[in-house]
Amino acid sequence: MPVRRGACVGVVLLHPGGPRRAEDTPSFLYNVLMDPALLEVPLGKRLRPVVCRLLASLLAKPINREYEMIGGRSPINRLTREQAQALEAALNHKFGQAAGIEFRTYIAARYGHPSAEAAALQMEADGVDCVVLLPLYPQYSKLTTGSSLFQWWVLEQSGEIPRWPTTFVYEYAAHPKYVQAISERIDEALQRFPRAVRKDVHLVFVARGTPLREMTERRDPYCCLVHATVDRVMACRGHDLPFHVTFQSVLGVAEWLSPETEEKLEALARDGARAVLMVPVSFVSDRLETVYRLDVKLRERAEALGVFHYEVTSGLNCHPLFIEALAEIAVAQLVCGDTAFAGFSGDGVPSYALCPLGRRASFAPSERMTRCARCPALAEAMRWEHDTGLPAPVDRPRH
Repeated sequence: MPVRRGACVGVVLLHPGGPRRAEDTPSFLYNVLMDPALLEVPLGKRLRPVVCRLLASLLAKPINREYEMIGGRSPINRLTREQAQALEAALNHKFGQAAGIEFRTYIAARYGHPSAEAAALQMEADGVDCVVLLPLYPQYSKLTTGSSLFQWWVLEQSGEIPRWPTTFVYEYAAHPKYVQAISERIDEALQRFPRAVRKDVHLVFVARGTPLREMTERRDPYCCLVHATVDRVMACRGHDLPFHVTFQSVLGVAEWLSPETEEKLEALARDGARAVLMVPVSFVSDRLETVYRLDVKLRERAEALGVFHYEVTSGLNCHPLFIEALAEIAVAQLVCGDTAFAGFSGDGVPSYALCPLGRRASFAPSERMTRCARCPALAEAMRWEHDTGLPAPVDRPRH
């Protein structure tokens, strides 16, 4: 998207949001259940709101009990605000000052607050000239990135928010700095294991789940992109430890992507694994799914199964490399005058960024070794390197 010097660029972080307090949980769940991309219910327009409101009320109590275990609220709202602040500083320092552009960051929660409408209202007051929609979902899925982008488009079409010149980020599953940030979180967590067992730790990469039909019938590339991330992380690490990919959040009676996380943990325990490190790979900040369901609830299950060395990596949150990745991903969508931002940073340090729009390159299917059992090879992750070669595997000492 072209952007002129002196412009104000609004970078909108798209994420699911979370309840700010216990009283917000029913309305948050209602918004989730009402999303047709996330939950298909064969009900009419009049009946669906009634049923979803009832379900939200029933689900709120057990979910609030889970929130009570981690402080009474979701940490995702605070952490996303911190990410937005860190990203705005990085964008203006590395790119904005040199290009004569002002970057401002905003948050649009798909199901919570601040809403997309609230973000747009603030952007209008701030005099934003153009917009980059930046999902906090590294791997594209119709249920996450797709739903958020579609909501923004609907609001534009209905006139509920202004229509700015707008571009968006599709996915960044293989961005080298995102990959390296995950690897560093793994290194940090490995230090919590006794030295004697580090070489035997199984890495279990955990991603949010989607119904299997999204891949098999609707050609959603999400599963391929999750495996692309894991493939790059393990290549970065030199395949130093055994690893597995699992999926969370199985709901309803539909068949979901597999293996499910708890089922994989049970299988590892049966095979004699006694040290497991859970690595949230599609969640870029701590939230209920990681802080409670992985780190508390599943830990209890692991100990019952005899997996006595069990840890969970911290979320990426404001990891410096992740913030740098987000900054480079955002500016890679822009062209200032005749110069694309790709490969440019204000401090003179070369940056990994996408080549100018229209000349994107993807990894070839043969270059991705990590796949699910039913992989249809729907999509491969975009390359974010300057050249088209794979990142060289790192020779790492075994833990």
